[in-house]
Amino acid sequence: MDETKEKYPSTFTIENFSSTATLANNDQIKIPVSSTDKIGEKEYNPYEHRMLEHPNTFSGALIHLLKSSLGTGILAIPRAFKNAGLLVGLIGTILIGFICTHTIHILVVASQEMCKKSKIPSLGFAETAEEVFKNGPKGLRNWSRAAKNFVEIALVLTYFVGNAVYVVFITESITKLLAFFYKDAESWYPYFIVCIMVLLILCCQIRELKHLVPFSFIANTTMIIAFGITLYYIFYGIKEVKLSDTKLANDISGIPSFFATVIFAMEGIGTIMPVENSLTKSQFVGCPGVLNIAMIMVVSLYTSIGFFGYLRYGDGTEATITKNLPSEEIPAQVVQVSISLAVFFTFMLQFYVPIDITWRRIKDRIPEKRHNISQILLRTGAVIFVTGIAASAGHHLDALIDLVGAIFLSTLGLLVPAFIDIIMNWRNWGLLNWILYKNILIMGMSLFGLLSGSYYAILNMTTS
Repeated sequence: MDETKEKYPSTFTIENFSSTATLANNDQIKIPVSSTDKIGEKEYNPYEHRMLEHPNTFSGALIHLLKSSLGTGILAIPRAFKNAGLLVGLIGTILIGFICTHTIHILVVASQEMCKKSKIPSLGFAETAEEVFKNGPKGLRNWSRAAKNFVEIALVLTYFVGNAVYVVFITESITKLLAFFYKDAESWYPYFIVCIMVLLILCCQIRELKHLVPFSFIANTTMIIAFGITLYYIFYGIKEVKLSDTKLANDISGIPSFFATVIFAMEGIGTIMPVENSLTKSQFVGCPGVLNIAMIMVVSLYTSIGFFGYLRYGDGTEATITKNLPSEEIPAQVVQVSISLAVFFTFMLQFYVPIDITWRRIKDRIPEKRHNISQILLRTGAVIFVTGIAASAGHHLDALIDLVGAIFLSTLGLLVPAFIDIIMNWRNWGLLNWILYKNILIMGMSLFGLLSGSYYAILNMTTS
């Protein structure tokens, strides 16, 4: 089992999720079957060879996928509608949701096909990319290891920079809350970041996933409280809104920010393979399937929150909708406390995955007697690195969200799956094959989001 974990370090199964965490208890025993083994004349079915201590059910996988997609990013969706306009935001969110669902489908199908070819029960995101390259054109086969490394490094950076968003989010929520009682608290922002960093350094020394379960419960509970009160404020005051205060379509320069924000909020590509690998039946894709049902619910909720959130606050919509709540009212203060706790504990859960991947890659180079101190230093250094990114971003929460969405999630969520599909089906491509052009179009959208989203996010940071 340990040998297999070393071979497939980023293949995770699911036990407990936070609102956005990709977590695993690594309870799956992976036994690659030699290609020379004969299983009668029956095609190898990876689901029949998954040995799981805690296999997931259809409903369990659905809940995990929903929890992984419905994170704090939903609070930024109204700001995305502000950048695009009410009508463009409505159509755009549904379109992006459809594309994200499609690219996830591509990735899962590719993983299943590679499992059948290589006779392996399950593969993670990085391992799927590696296997696809191994079975692709001869000129790309030597790049299989590089493909795996690229995906793993991108996943690690995505989680680290995503956690920096959390630090900014927590700091701004605390600043907003305390500034109502003490006006001078607005200038305490750097001190808040340092205090949060110290607390995170201590809390992130927890290494066992099972010990994080209580924190997951706290994060989920407080997140529900915050969402509930925020929705109350949105819909209670919407009767006073005039449609003339909103725009159906905004300037085209707002589209890159809209695209990056929606991708950041909606894309949960890092959680997909762990959820799929936790099933022992082919229930993830198809109609009805876990993926389609979950994404219909996610897109519907995100579209509703974005539409009504922007409709309620108009051009005054902040980077996160919670900043629009009245600081003098107790329910709004409860939201700030709840959301800060939820994001703090979600940070710890999100932190697990990149550290786990990083540690597996370096631990064999470190003497065993120094593993404990090395883990402490690695975790401490990672928290300082993440906090440093947050401190550099300052109050630019919206720009940091756009950067994460544009650079990391558009690459992992759109570009990589489309490229994997092109390589996997390389023998079938012809000049008139529409699927090839569709994948190229998705890759083009990803590059557009990466370049334009990054440009406007950096411009926003430097000019405001």
